[in-house]
Amino acid sequence: MDVYEAVTSRRAVRGFTSQPVPREVLERVLGAAAWSPSGSNLQPWNSYVLTGAPLAELKKLAGERVAAGDPWDEREYEMYPSALKSPYSERRATFGRERYGELGISREDMEARQRAAAANWDCFGAPAALFCYIDRDLGPPQWADVGMYLQTVMLLLRAEGLHSCLQMAWSVYRKTVAEVVSPPDELILFCGMSIGFEDVTVGYARTGRAPLDETVTFVERRGADEGRRRISGPSVADYVTDSHE
Repeated sequence: MDVYEAVTSRRAVRGFTSQPVPREVLERVLGAAAWSPSGSNLQPWNSYVLTGAPLAELKKLAGERVAAGDPWDEREYEMYPSALKSPYSERRATFGRERYGELGISREDMEARQRAAAANWDCFGAPAALFCYIDRDLGPPQWADVGMYLQTVMLLLRAEGLHSCLQMAWSVYRKTVAEVVSPPDELILFCGMSIGFEDVTVGYARTGRAPLDETVTFVERRGADEGRRRISGPSVADYVTDSHE
């Protein structure tokens, strides 16, 4: 599978078979993903991989919370701005219509929506899951680095014939995850990722993407002196150390 095929075939799969994912495959993927770029090579990702009994225990604990109607854990980061402006609000609304539409769930049927959301806590049946943490003392650039790492993981999984589903939803059950993985206090749970072989009997509607001219601007010509300026302040060496390795 070439890179283009890996990128275009990657999607959020919400139905997995019980076929185990070999440990050596996960090690190969995560070993290669360690080469993801990060500013000054900080490598700010901290991953915990669950399979077998530990994952079964997590699913059991999360399922019990769902059944008991326990309130969500307080978020440690804001998933979306409270006032999502255009065009992002429209894109999110379109996704919601498509996602629940494929399940035959109306906008008004909140009970059915909650049942659909509860599948997150079973990792959609996946036999492996990754939970990615970041040090709470790090800033937005390092969160971006974690995003690049996670994308690399997902593309490498596609190269292995596997699928995934990235789940920020686990952040609201972070205390339950912590019961199983016991992370240091200085780490924040960013997301979970379900990993496995796709259950092709589960239907899905592929979400679209904005046209290229809506998100990309090509700047092809500039004046000879336009954009030139003298760099003052930090030295050139400072800029070099800020590069992504």
